[in-house]
Amino acid sequence: MEYLDLYDIDGSLTGESIPRTKNKENVPDDRYIKLVLIYIQNSDNKFLFQLTSQAKEHVIATTGGHVQSGQTSKEAIINEVSEELGLDITNENYVFVKSYITKKAIVDTYYLKKDIDINSLTLQEEEVESVNWYTKEEIYKLIDEEKLRKGNIKGFNYVIEYIEKCA
Repeated sequence: MEYLDLYDIDGSLTGESIPRTKNKENVPDDRYIKLVLIYIQNSDNKFLFQLTSQAKEHVIATTGGHVQSGQTSKEAIINEVSEELGLDITNENYVFVKSYITKKAIVDTYYLKKDIDINSLTLQEEEVESVNWYTKEEIYKLIDEEKLRKGNIKGFNYVIEYIEKCA
């Protein structure tokens, strides 16, 4: 069984942990688990998104997941990219963009500019059905059509703000 550390509203570890559950119903009030998301953009300014497996809602989503008990956010994002895509980003120049709070989670958002041959990726079959590159406009269309995982929208907007600020 996987365990998740609990954080307070300021993002500080509380010293408590809970078993991971599907819908986070066991996260106490005033406590949060931590999630990580990464938005990978290539030199054509397209973003790598995945079609999740049937078991994972079968929606379009970015790469990410839970920060396991004892893990840092950076360790978790490296682990999630490796697990879901078969890609090692340990020595890549990924950037922390922003943390934001949802009802039961603190979400740490990362950005990576990298050209990747999607045909060379090793996808985690239990979680990822396929991957594809999408323009910003295509992603906003997916949002309008409610085909993008709702939990990825805010992070995507923060990454777009970050990219525009750095341009």
